Amino acid sequence: MIPISDENPTLHRPIVTYVILGLIFGVWILVQGGGLDPMRLAASVCNLGLVPAELTGGRPVGFAIPMGQGLACVVDAEPINALTPITSMFLHGSWGHILGNALFFWVFGNNIEDSMGRARFVAFYLICGLAAVGAHMLVQPASPVPTVGASGAISGILGAYLVLYPRVRVNMLFWFLFFIRVIPLPAWLVLLWWFGIQVITGLPELSPLRSDVSGGVAVWAHVGGFVAGAVLVKVFESRRLVLARSRVVRPAGHL
Repeated sequence: MIPISDENPTLHRPIVTYVILGLIFGVWILVQGGGLDPMRLAASVCNLGLVPAELTGGRPVGFAIPMGQGLACVVDAEPINALTPITSMFLHGSWGHILGNALFFWVFGNNIEDSMGRARFVAFYLICGLAAVGAHMLVQPASPVPTVGASGAISGILGAYLVLYPRVRVNMLFWFLFFIRVIPLPAWLVLLWWFGIQVITGLPELSPLRSDVSGGVAVWAHVGGFVAGAVLVKVFESRRLVLARSRVVRPAGHL
C-alpha cells in the first residue's frame, strides 16, 4: 500500500517542501547522473554517502566492500567524511528509492511545514535527519557500507504528522493481483503500521548472534528519525499556525 494524498488542506504554499524536493532531484540528476552511469552513481554514494566506519574508526583505512562488477567502496579518512551526515540526506541509490521518498515527503511534508513555518521546518528536517544518522550509527557503528537517502529525515516528518494529525484520513493505494483500490485510512493507523514494520524489520540487526544482519535498508535510521520527529514536533510547531489550520480543517471533520 502506498500513500498518494491526504485530506488535510494547507493554508500556505509549501515553498520549503518544493525547495527540498528540488534539491533532492537536482542532486540526483546533476551529481549522480540520474543513475544512468554506474561509475558516477557508485562514486557519489561512496564518497558523499554516510559510512559509519569512517566516522567511528570501526574499520581500518583501506578496507573495501564491493559495489558492483569491478567497483568497490574503500574506507578512507578524507575531510569530506565529516559532512556526510548532511550530504547523504540528498543522495539516493535508484529511481525507485528517490520516487518513493519524494512521494512520502510530498504527502506528509507540506502539512508539517504549514504547521511550523519555513525556517523552523528546515531546522526540524535537518535535525530529524541527523537523529536518523545517529540511530543508524548506534546500531551499526563499524559498518563500511555507505548509506544514502532522505528517508531518515522524512521519517521525522511522519512522526510529527502522527502527533499533530492522527485522525486525518490518508488515501492509500492498495493493490493485490487485479484488485486495485484507493482506501482512506486514519493517519495514526497508516503511520503506526509503517513504524511497526520498521522496528520488526530492524530487530535482527540487534541480535548478538547475527550482528552483521542487514536487509540493505537502514531501518534504524527510519526509527530514529520517526521518534525524533514525534518528540520534537511540539518544540518546533507554531501554535499560531496550528490554531489557524484547526479552524479550517475541523469543520470538514478531519481532526
